Formats: sequence, C-alpha cells, structure tokens
Amino acid sequence: MADSDPKAPHRAGPWPPATLPDAKALPPSSWAKKTGFRPKFSGEANASDSGQISLQPKPKEPDTNLDLEAGRAPATTTANGVAHRDKVPPLPPPKDQVGKKRRDSEGVPKSSVSSTNGQAPPPPPPPPGRRAASHEDIVDDDGFVSRHSHMKYELRDSPGLVPIGVYGIQHYISILGSLILVPLVMVPAMGGSREDTSAVVSTVLFVSGLTTLLHSNFGSRLPLIQGSSFVYLAPALAIINSSEFQGLNENKFKHIMKELQGAVIIGSAFQTFLGYTGLMSLLVRLINPVVVSPTIAAVGLSFYSYGFPLVGTCLEIGAVQILVVIVFSLYLRKISVFGHRIFLIYAVPLGLAITWAVAFLLTEAGVYNYNGCDINIPASNMISEHCRKHVSKMKHCRVDTSYALEASPWFRFPYPLQWGTPVFHWKMALVMCVVSLISSVDSVGSYHASSLLVASRPPTPGVLSRGIGLEGLSSVLAGLWGTGTGATTLTENVHTIAVTKMGSRRAIQLGACFLIVLSLVGKVGGFIASIPEVMVAGLLCFMWAMLTALGLSNLRYSEAGSSRNIIIIGLSLFFSLSIPAYFQQYGISPNSNSSVPSYFQPYIVASHGPFRTQYGGLNYFLNTTFSLHMVVAFLVAVILDNTVPGSNQERGVYVWSETEVARREPAVANDYELPLRVGRIFRWVKWVGL
Repeated sequence: MADSDPKAPHRAGPWPPATLPDAKALPPSSWAKKTGFRPKFSGEANASDSGQISLQPKPKEPDTNLDLEAGRAPATTTANGVAHRDKVPPLPPPKDQVGKKRRDSEGVPKSSVSSTNGQAPPPPPPPPGRRAASHEDIVDDDGFVSRHSHMKYELRDSPGLVPIGVYGIQHYISILGSLILVPLVMVPAMGGSREDTSAVVSTVLFVSGLTTLLHSNFGSRLPLIQGSSFVYLAPALAIINSSEFQGLNENKFKHIMKELQGAVIIGSAFQTFLGYTGLMSLLVRLINPVVVSPTIAAVGLSFYSYGFPLVGTCLEIGAVQILVVIVFSLYLRKISVFGHRIFLIYAVPLGLAITWAVAFLLTEAGVYNYNGCDINIPASNMISEHCRKHVSKMKHCRVDTSYALEASPWFRFPYPLQWGTPVFHWKMALVMCVVSLISSVDSVGSYHASSLLVASRPPTPGVLSRGIGLEGLSSVLAGLWGTGTGATTLTENVHTIAVTKMGSRRAIQLGACFLIVLSLVGKVGGFIASIPEVMVAGLLCFMWAMLTALGLSNLRYSEAGSSRNIIIIGLSLFFSLSIPAYFQQYGISPNSNSSVPSYFQPYIVASHGPFRTQYGGLNYFLNTTFSLHMVVAFLVAVILDNTVPGSNQERGVYVWSETEVARREPAVANDYELPLRVGRIFRWVKWVGL
C-alpha cells in the first residue's frame, strides 16, 4: 500500500497492521479521499456517543431526506452543536487513555465529540467572509458550509410573509387537539352549558395566541406554542369535583371557575418566583431525562379512566374516530401531497372531520331516531321503557343535540375577569403550586429537545429560568382571563416541529396573531363546542397516548438500556399508578351511590382520602396531591435519580450552554437574546439572561 506521502520511500509493514499493538492508523492518500476508499483493517478508532471506543465505520454522505420522527439529529461528529467531517481520521488513543475514559465518572470523554444532549468545547472560528456553521450544518473538505435539508426553516429563518404565514397556520392546525380539548372536558364537568364551552374555547385561543407572542419574544424565544396543558387537567378536575361544589345548582359553572382562577393565579405566581429569582436554574440540576420521562408519561396515563369508558357510550362513532386517527398517523404517515405529509401532520383534524361527517350522515338518515322518544326530555321523566333504553345512544351518538353554533355571537372579545372576581382558598392554591412545579419540569424537557432541532445550541440556565418565569406570568394572565388552567408550553410542540420540519420563530408569531384574530369570531368557539362528546373522548385517547410516548421518548438522551434507568423508570411508572389508586379507592364502599360519573370518580379523593387530621385544609391538600399520578412519578424519579449512583452519561444529564461562551458566540446571542435591546437593561440579572 502506498504511503500518504508520494515522495517517501516504500516500506513493507506488518499485515494486517491492526493486529499488532504498535500499528498506527495511516491518513488516507489523496486518491483515497476522492474515491472514499477505506481499508478493512485500518486500525482507526472513534469515540461513540456513549463514550466507548469502536472501529470507525465507513463514512456516509449526509442523508438529505432524513426523517425526524425519531426526534434525533444526524449521527455525525459534532462539536458545540456543529457537525464536522474530518480530513484526517483520528489516531487510536493509547490503551491506558481508553481505560481512563471508560472509567471517567462523567461518562463522556473530553474530546471533540459531543453527547446527544450537550455540547463540547467550541470549534475554531470560521474564516473571514463565511458565516458560522449552525448545528445542522456540515463543513465539507474545502471548508464550505452546506445545510441539512431535514429542517425547512430554523429558528431565525424568515423566507417571506406568505411561506411563514402558511407554515405558521399549519403548525397551529397540527396541534389543534392540544389547544381545544381541555375546555371541552372541563366545562361540562363544571356544569357549564354549550354556550359556556364556546366562550371558554374562545378565551383559550385568545390567551394561547397572546402568551405565545410573549414567550417567543421575552421568554425562552424558542418556537413553542403556549396553551392549556394537560398537566393542569387532573388537578382542575379534582377541584371541580370537590365535595363543597356537589350541592351547587345555581351558577355552578361561574362559581367553580372563580375558584379555579384564584388557584391558578397563586400557583402561577409561585412559578414566576421560581423563574425570575433564578431558583429554577438551581432546581434544573436535579431534573434530567430519567426524571422528565416518567413525569410526562404519567400525565397521559392518568386519564385512562376517562378515555375509553366515554368512547363506549357510542362505540360505533368513538371507535371509528380512534381507528381513523391511527390509520392516518401510522399507516399513511409517509404519503406526501405536494411535499407535505398531510395525513401525519393533520391526523387529528382530518380524523375529526371524517368521523363527524359519518356521524352527521347517520343522524340525518334516522339511525338514532326512536318512535315516541324525544332527546330533550330528561331520562327521569320518560315513561316508556323503550325510550329509557335508548336515551344514552340518542344523547351521545346524535350530532344535532348541541345548539352552541347557533347561540354563539359572530363577534366576542374575551376580557379579564369575565366570570367575576377570583376566589382564593389556600388549600386549592397549594395544589396548583405543586402542579406549576410539574409544569416547569415538562417545559425543561421541551426546551432542551426543541433547541437541539432548531437552535444553534441549547439555552443557558439563565434563559431557561427566564422562560419558566414568563410561563408563570402567562399562567397568571390565563387565570385573570378565566381559562380554567395555566398557559404553559405544550409537550406536543417537539413532535410537531419534527414532523412539520418548521422551526421558524417568525412563523409561530404570525400564527399566534392569526389565533388571536380567530378567537374574536364567536362562531369559531361555537363550532368547536359543538363537537360531540364521544368524539372528544376518542381524540383524547390518541392525544394522551401520544403524550405518554413523548414523555418516554426523552429516554433517548440517556442510556435507556441501563439497568439503573430501567428500574427507576419502572418504579416511577408503577407507583404513579398504584399509589394514587390507593388514595382514590380509600374509604369507598363498593355499593356506594354517587352523583359523580364513574369516569370522574378518581377525582373526588379529597373527601375520603387516608389523611384525616383535624385540619381539613391539610387533608384536602395531601389527599389531592398524592392522588395525582404525575406528582408521584416525579417524586419517585427525582429521589431515585439523584441518590442512586450513576455517571452523567448513563443518567443523560442535560448539558446547557455556558453563559460566557454563549455571550461570545453571535449565533447563540441572536437565538436567545431579548429583542429591542431589552436584554441590556437586565444584563446585570445573570440568572435570567445570557
């Protein structure tokens, strides 16, 4: 074999060179660079993402059609979030250094190879006249930068008003289920009418657009939609089903809404305190993928008692709704129309439209008409046994039982305190304080995952604290406007960014403006409020399953095969189901009659839980808190993950950008620095900025 230097004399060497301890890797010659030739036994070694040394595989050209459904960036050698292709393959390290790296408690060797969720020392500055490479760029052999095509628009891209508007609206439509389904569950449980549901939906859309604009400008500045998170749904249902509200008949909806507003405002003020005082930048050291994964997964798993039991009230409609969404999102997910995977991106709205059309045809065809039976007559007043038998099917299967669309005005402006002055009770406020902490944990995972997709580097701890603080302020606004829940980062954002391949901040902001305008049209809220309850339950089955999967997907940043992590995740998920079940079933006799529907039975725990001290408020707080699956999962995971020994690599410890390094790099400063020179005013507050 020829030496890399053509002028050097030819020397015969041992064959194969990799079999001898003194063999060294030879740099490829110029013809090898052009042809891509690699000897089978070259002795070359490479450090993998897990810190182990392995033979360097044959280099592959970057896949321009990379699918981000797995949520991973390309497996290229990265440094500081920048992908590089080395001209000369690295020499194998000495054996003693290999053993030292494997024994390193940090788990990741101090080399130019970064882990999947962090970064390594900064690369050398680019030559004059060339822009710095982003984390999705590849530097070729000539030093030029070429961008991967798996993201259509990154964080600071602004290709024009029309493309940004189209992709912004697409982004919101694809995440529509997460925006509107929470009030469709809560308002009927509060005793509200369809008109009340319409008003709350309009308010949720307005607050979501407003808080998204605030967060994308003055929060983390990542393209993350804010809205009514499922994290707040379970505690809200626990407050709604409190024993003191069971006997209310007059103005029950407004009374409970004011109680929820007061609890959300206090809990959100606590979240604001965590963020803007910098405490979140300290707490984040305890929050890692092994903690985030079971916590978010428990949010989705906690609603199993609500999902299919309600679908079963009209199985021919609810089951079709679930099957259509599954077919679109799985079997037809790779079908593209004009370059867009419409079935994957719009699985929820398309599935809803098709199922709604089928239900309308069945209703108009008279399938659910029964002689002598009127749906407007209460079941208790029906004399005919025939009508009593079919009243449930008429109520849940027909699509003409709601008059929300006709009753809704064309224009409605949501305004603060529209339901009245909030009512504050400390026992409910404490529950919401705990929930705001869980919401912050959820947001930490979303910040990190989305930054790896669209930004140059992960945010600094100061930017993270600033984002959490603004989420608290956003939830305070949601409490004042009366959405019933806080306004926080929706977990589904990361999946939506990966599927739509759109991470432009401008697109999210323009879409938020469109959402605000849409919320002012009262008929839009009335139309959404007209969605039959069984279809809502079918969509929620899919959304909660997705939420569970998104939570568990955070394990890709850690060593998912580690026995340590497997045991921690297993214990966290099991006890998140078992301990709340103990609290929910405690003190309930099997034959007890309750006016609360069976699918809401788990949320009346405050009146019969095992904590029965002489302090009623303390009993309420403890019984309600430990009946929440996500709280138990978080407590078990955070205690075990931070007490059981394990390397940083095994735990998948989140690596955030260092403040000083971020300030020196223009790309990072442009990604996260506050606009309009607002950041200069608060530059002295180091824990909420770059």
